[in-house]
This record gives sequence, C-alpha cells and structure tokens, in this order.
Amino acid sequence: MPAGWEIGKGTEGRPLHGIRVLDVSRILAGPHCAMILGDLGADVVKVEPPAGDETRRWGPPFFGDTAAYYFAANRNKRSVALDLKSSEGQRDLLELMVQADVLVQNFTADLADRLHVDAASVELANPRCIHVTLSGYGPSQPDRRGYDLMAQALGGLMSVTGERGGRGLKVGVPIADLTAGTYAATAIVSALLDRNVSGRVARIEVSLIDAVTSLLANQAMSWLLCQSVPEPLGNNHPTVVPYGVFKTATEGLVVAVASDVQYQDLCTAIDRADLGADPRYLTNALRVTNRDELVAALNSHLVSAPAATWIARLAAAGIPCGTVRTVPDALASADVQSVATVNHDTLGPIKQVLGPIRLNGNYLDPVLPPPTLDQHHGELLKKGGRAGD
Repeated sequence: MPAGWEIGKGTEGRPLHGIRVLDVSRILAGPHCAMILGDLGADVVKVEPPAGDETRRWGPPFFGDTAAYYFAANRNKRSVALDLKSSEGQRDLLELMVQADVLVQNFTADLADRLHVDAASVELANPRCIHVTLSGYGPSQPDRRGYDLMAQALGGLMSVTGERGGRGLKVGVPIADLTAGTYAATAIVSALLDRNVSGRVARIEVSLIDAVTSLLANQAMSWLLCQSVPEPLGNNHPTVVPYGVFKTATEGLVVAVASDVQYQDLCTAIDRADLGADPRYLTNALRVTNRDELVAALNSHLVSAPAATWIARLAAAGIPCGTVRTVPDALASADVQSVATVNHDTLGPIKQVLGPIRLNGNYLDPVLPPPTLDQHHGELLKKGGRAGD
C-alpha cells in the first residue's frame, strides 16, 4: 500500500479514528456528510477540482478570499486539488482510492463514470471501500441534476411552508442537502460496522428528493392515512393549538402549548380564565377545530403588553415561550453552546457551529480548520502528486 495517506493526529479516542474517507463530492450534501464523519474522528481527504469546490465562490459574504458558505461544511478535512479529467489526476486519485475505507461522491451517473468514481470503478480498485452516492433523484434518474430548491419544491416541503393562503416558501437553509448528508453519514457508520462484523461492503445511495420527503413526517401521515391535504399555516402547528407566534405590544411572542393542562396554565398566567373555561377550547382537538377564533382572542389580549411581560408570566407558569431571535442573537445566547473556534495557519481563527453530538459530555471540537485549496497536496501525494514516487 502506498505510504502517502497517513492518519492525522488529534482524533485519537473518537469513534471513527483510523477510518479513511475520500470526499470527492462538492457543494453541500456530500461535504456535509464527510464533515460529520470527520467530526467523529475519520481522516477525510477532500478532492477538489483545480478551481476548487464551487462553494468557495458562493459569496458574498467572503472570509478572506473564500465565500463564508464553504466554511460551513469542510472542517476536519485535508484538501488535494486534482484534475480528474487528466491521466495524472486519475493516477493520483487511484493512489488515494486504494487506501480509502469510504468514498463519497455526488456527480451525475454519466460524469461519475467518466471520472471513474462510480461504484463499479471503486469496487475494482478497492473492494473494501464503501461507495456512497448522493444524488438529486436517486438511481431511477441518475443524470438529473439535484438542487435543494428543486427538492424542497418537488418533495412537497414548500407546500407546507409559508403564510396561510400564500405561496409556498422554501426553508431558509438548504435542508434537503443537510438532511441527505446526515442520512448518508448514518448509513456509512452502519455500513462500517457491518463490514467489520460480516465482511460485507455496501453501496449507499441517498437522494435529495427522498431526504425531503422523509421530513414531511406528520404532514405526510395526514394525507396518507386521512386524505387531509396539508397546507401552509405560517408559524402555527397543523395539529396543536395554541402553538405559534403571537402579537404583543413590542415583538412576536413564541408560545408552545402541547397539552390540555398546559393550555389551562396558559390561560391562568395571562389572566384569561374565561378562555380556559370556554367549551370550544377544552381539548386540543377542539382548539384545532376552532383555531381561528382562539388565535384571534389570544392576539387581541397579548397585544396589550410587551413581550417581556408575558414571557415573565409564562415562564413562571412553566409554559415554553420566547421571542424570534436573529442569527447573531441566537449564536450569542446561553442556550447555544456549540460555537467553537479553530485556528488556521494562514487565515487565523475560524468560528464554527458544531454538530449537536456530545460524546461523554463533550462536543466534538474541530481538529482541523476548513482547508485552503490544495493545502495538503504535499502531505498526501508526494513528489509532485504521487505517493510513494
């Protein structure tokens, strides 16, 4: 085996330490998947085209010369730039591929074949390598390009997002890519375990459209089991009332009441015992049926005082409540403890929002910052590009 791909230091003790992941993907779903594996201790090599991952240019805003977007999905990786359309690039890719435990790619099937990162090519080069394909629409439409916006629209998610009676809206983050990447990472960890136990080597496929459809959850069940067509309800819950954002004298008040007992506590806390005794609202099913009347009554009452007044009362009564924070306020709040800083030799400190996983009480702090383009070529592909030359 070529000696170029040595396991990096700093992830000893993490579950995937010693696992080599070749990330040949771009944009978000694949890189997000590989980053999760890197957080868990895998040694991830990001293979980029000579111009770099497209997200390096997806700005403004820019951090230095690189778009901020890129830094969201590429920590705990090393970067190698290869022209996979050239014979030299293919030789270098093969040097890495024969050492990899996992290869992640998200090209269309035709391009994957031409670049020799398709499942058959990888299996021929390294039969123990788990092959992962992230696509837009799955194996039935392998050459159809996938984009988060299209997946949200065609997968039904946009139809339940937005104001009541208005046009569908996409979620404010690329939820299709993020969900697909997370599912893929889960499948990879399972496949690695199975390989160690049974010797079987999996081919994994996750599509954006399937990922979005899986998120329909209770909304999908409303249709599949009851033929009830879900619709956008703004910030209100489709089957729990009151559960949404209400008007106050200052700003929106977020209230989440998930039981009949909580509803009675809410009415007491805001001095509206009459709403608690009203037969139209005694159970959640009745409150859903009479949603418009109850929401109007609550808005009419809550607008008489500032949000801070209601929050103090509701919090004292154990009612989940708050305001809609901006991104800066959310990241600076005591509720969010997963912002960490990792230092880069040339870029300096880089802040990151970590994944939600804690192992033994600790977040998985970054070991490596998102790399600059081709930063680790010399480490991994010696003598101008080939390990072992």
